[in-house]
Amino acid sequence: MAAGIALRMRARSEQATAATTESPLTRWLLIGTALGFLAVFLFLPLVLVFVYAFGQGISAYLAAFAEPDARTAIRLTLITAAIAVPVNTAFGVAAAWAIAKFEFKGKNLLITLVDLPFAVSPVIAGLIFVLLFGARGWFGPWLHAHDIRIIFATPGIVLATLFVTFPFVARELIPLMQAQGTEEEQSALTLGATGWQTFWRVTLPNIKWGLIYGVILCNARAMGEFGAVSVVSGHIRGQTNTMPLHIEILYNDYQFAAAFAVASLLAFLAVITLVVKSFVEWKSARTHAAVERESQGGGSS
Repeated sequence: MAAGIALRMRARSEQATAATTESPLTRWLLIGTALGFLAVFLFLPLVLVFVYAFGQGISAYLAAFAEPDARTAIRLTLITAAIAVPVNTAFGVAAAWAIAKFEFKGKNLLITLVDLPFAVSPVIAGLIFVLLFGARGWFGPWLHAHDIRIIFATPGIVLATLFVTFPFVARELIPLMQAQGTEEEQSALTLGATGWQTFWRVTLPNIKWGLIYGVILCNARAMGEFGAVSVVSGHIRGQTNTMPLHIEILYNDYQFAAAFAVASLLAFLAVITLVVKSFVEWKSARTHAAVERESQGGGSS
């Protein structure tokens, strides 16, 4: 009987494979189309950025980073990412934990609010902060009276970056934690673990690869954000320009070599992000495969 069941399962698997297997011509056509699209819209622009960046030699390339405005832009970009990413990581974990592990009133509203930055244009997000904290905004007079600057200063850039990047960690963790369920947490609580012990020893190890993936995406968006930051920064040279804004100013001033040099740094950071992202995906897939093999082995024994 067991042999008959195995044969039927094998036949169904072969039928499914045959039903989804395309002809060699179709496969090569699809692969060629995908590779051609990537070559034209991804690899070629990336190569051209580095070609133009080094077009006037290594000395001109290094000189672009020696300027005080460029160093300030790089420093401001790193500071903004260093603040936005940890804050959004904490928010993402808390929001995903609440949504995936608990039932409460307003849950659907919270999910909608998490997705809000995906639906709102970054420029509109920047304008919202201007209307709130600008000189004629709701809190503008009070901030001016207490000599507190948010718009056209670093705090406004950080707030705008926080807004556009806060969904990334939460959106990676919510489906992952929902798929895992609550059985392991309930078992830990039954055995006497506290809420924090359950989180650190059960929940966090199970979501670590998804968490790292979300942090990578959040960091990439934080360093490359342009629209919202452009509205709240004021484009003050040497003070409120991040790297994307500094690149725009250099390009508009016909300093193409310097613009592409700074752009190459952003591109290099993007490539590193993709490499780390690919490693995390590979490691996560390998971990899941190992867990499945262990579960299958335990079930067969």
